[in-house]
Amino acid sequence: MLSYKKNIAVIIPSFDPDDKLLKVVSDLVSADFKNIIVVNDGSKNDTVIYFDKVRKICNCKVISHSVNLGKGRALKNAFNFILTELPDITHLVTIDSDGQHSVEDVENCCETIAENPETLILGVRDFSEKTTNVPFKSRFGNVMTQKILRLFCGINITDTQTGLRVFSRNLAKEFMTVPGERFEYEMNMLLRAKEKNIKIKEVAIKTIYIKNNKTSHFDPLLDSLKIYATISKFIISAASSFIIDIAFFTLITKILYGKISSYVIVSSYLARAVSSLFNYFINKNAVFKNMESHTKTLTRYIILCVIQITLSAFLSQLLFDATHINAIVIKTVVDVILFLISFKVQRGWVFE
Repeated sequence: MLSYKKNIAVIIPSFDPDDKLLKVVSDLVSADFKNIIVVNDGSKNDTVIYFDKVRKICNCKVISHSVNLGKGRALKNAFNFILTELPDITHLVTIDSDGQHSVEDVENCCETIAENPETLILGVRDFSEKTTNVPFKSRFGNVMTQKILRLFCGINITDTQTGLRVFSRNLAKEFMTVPGERFEYEMNMLLRAKEKNIKIKEVAIKTIYIKNNKTSHFDPLLDSLKIYATISKFIISAASSFIIDIAFFTLITKILYGKISSYVIVSSYLARAVSSLFNYFINKNAVFKNMESHTKTLTRYIILCVIQITLSAFLSQLLFDATHINAIVIKTVVDVILFLISFKVQRGWVFE
């Protein structure tokens, strides 16, 4: 038995399991993992027998919920049990109960602890086109979330929904305070890691899908909406500012129409001045939670705004003169493109 395993606890949240749970636990026992915690997350009565069996396999701890509370709650309750009852545990491992994570991959992830003791280690699957056994809903959902996280949050992770994760006792305390009760909790863990500058290390693992992932309790529509909701604060500010900007632009163009020739440019500057002030304070305090002085961040923000306003105004005027399409429609299209660029600049430079 590898000596490090005595200080590792493996957590397996499970809802309405089948024989695959027994194999997962048996494989872990065969690999000399001793501290195994299984969470019965409100499973139906006819599946409780599997939890009775895993108790007998290795005398592992089973934490039971009387009703289904969700994967996030199941994980946090297991964290709490380890932190309060198992003082010798230095690292925690979370895996799924449906056989998607082989014991070899669990070991490979755990073996990186020595050089990365306070790192969030992720066992990541391959979702590229060359991997043929990945169900479409899983490939689409993971790739889409990966791109959204990279664009809006600056988090570049290959497998955003992996359930195979390894982290220290200290990080478990941090993750105990992460909001989320169901599948969105694992996404929130990644956002907390970004917020707290916790290093993330990826370890490649096998891409295993049994029976086209039919036994998964992950709903590709409802649960994806919950996951995307966790990054909504990154776009609500921009959307609100955008609405304010368009509203003022519409009002000012109506006032100035026919009075000055460059009414589109003037309207763009005045509308953006109002919406930018709103956007700055929301982004600094609520979105990026930046603690720097206003002197530094406001200076950067003004520089960005001047460039963005100039581009928005002149591009809108240029396209209006060339096409004579409705000015509001043109400005909307131009500002959506500039928004994507601006957000990345704000995240990486203004509110670094």
